[in-house]
Amino acid sequence: MSIVYVLLPASLLLGGGALGLFIWALKTGQFDDLQTPAYRILFEEDEVPVDKKS
Repeated sequence: MSIVYVLLPASLLLGGGALGLFIWALKTGQFDDLQTPAYRILFEEDEVPVDKKS
């Protein structure tokens, strides 16, 4: 029964930390654009010529 006194605060601390990180990610705009990264792989990128000096 004494393990409950350790596990309960530990789980509340971990859950609160996860909630805090989620709220921080929302406020910093991490979830603003969910569509563009999925389509980005379909577009070709312009290749930049590499300037090789001989």
